[in-house]
Amino acid sequence: MNLKNKKILLIIGGGISAYKSLDLIRLLQRKGCFVKVILTKTGKKFVTPLSISSLSKNKVFEDTFDEKNNGKMDHISLSRWADAILVLPTTANLMSKLSRGTANDLATTVILAADKEIFLIPAMNVRMWIHQATQKNFNLLFSFGYKFIGPIDGEMACGEYGKGKMSSPRQIISYLEKFFKKKDYFKKKNIKAIVTTGPTKEYIDPVRFISNESSGKQGYEIALELERLGVKTTLISGPTNINYSKDIKVKRVTSGKQMFDIVKRTLPADIAVCSAAVSDFKPLIKNKNKIKKRLKFNEIKLEKNPDILEFLGKNNRYKPKLLVGFSAETENVINNSIDKMKEKYCDMIIANDVSKKTSGFNVDFNEVTIIDKKGNTHKIKRNSKKFVASIIARKIMNSFLDIKKNLN
Repeated sequence: MNLKNKKILLIIGGGISAYKSLDLIRLLQRKGCFVKVILTKTGKKFVTPLSISSLSKNKVFEDTFDEKNNGKMDHISLSRWADAILVLPTTANLMSKLSRGTANDLATTVILAADKEIFLIPAMNVRMWIHQATQKNFNLLFSFGYKFIGPIDGEMACGEYGKGKMSSPRQIISYLEKFFKKKDYFKKKNIKAIVTTGPTKEYIDPVRFISNESSGKQGYEIALELERLGVKTTLISGPTNINYSKDIKVKRVTSGKQMFDIVKRTLPADIAVCSAAVSDFKPLIKNKNKIKKRLKFNEIKLEKNPDILEFLGKNNRYKPKLLVGFSAETENVINNSIDKMKEKYCDMIIANDVSKKTSGFNVDFNEVTIIDKKGNTHKIKRNSKKFVASIIARKIMNSFLDIKKNLN
């Protein structure tokens, strides 16, 4: 049972679908879950604290500051207690508040303070769901890392039919079981991943270097997402301005040679994602002192940097079970990326058009195409790098599980 002993924090919002939370609590209890509930002021208009507490076998949390709680901060303790947080029904109003980062009650404060997966379960009239403002908030919340269950097509309480109906408790349970099944598998099997990210600096003299525009944000978000999904992840990063989370192990490097050496020392790994923009070339000689402009200096002799992706792909001793490369291109993006995938013996390549100023290098947004060696493609339109990372990480998980099945 994938949900046995899981700790689920349920946040009940204001909407007619709130009554379904009682059935959900029953199902979670039958699955062996521990359940705690936060009931919002508007949620109280549809379900009572007494009915919830009798089902969950726990007190119902309503106020941000509880005088009987001996100074314990519920918004922190509850979010740290939970394995997952479910918000249902997630109304259009609540989506709007979360997209703005509002934290004016216990429910929104817990969500904002949470370090666990948050599942939003929308329920609203079809016109409200398809409204431009709601869709804008949906995309924004998705980019923040929230996961959505539903909505589905169906008949509304108002009598209208369309998308906006809340997923049933059984559908919610099924989604959670699939989520935890994959997460628990990666944790139990101690699956390890290496992610490289950022640029490298190849110094000509103490003050000048060869580098590129990579910010390292995309690789960092992929590493974070893999770690959240239960993969033991090491991020090997070139010089960036990122304030790294303490949730992942980070090894910092400067040059391409240093990154290559650290990758080798971190092996073996089950998964490797090479998203770093390693400088292809480095100066043959680094001058000990700053090169003066008055001196005659006609050329800089270069040599190739180690090709980390090629090393991992062609060396059977070190090759991970799943090797993912990145292909930063400015023209013939797909064809060049497919060629690179074949040349480097990758299982998957992320084609990245870096010619656009609104996505790619040194911005918070990206637009990529995921290509696997079977020829399957999945284009991700321009979105936040966090959103792009969530799709890439899921593709990596599913591909890895497919490989394991074929090996067994």
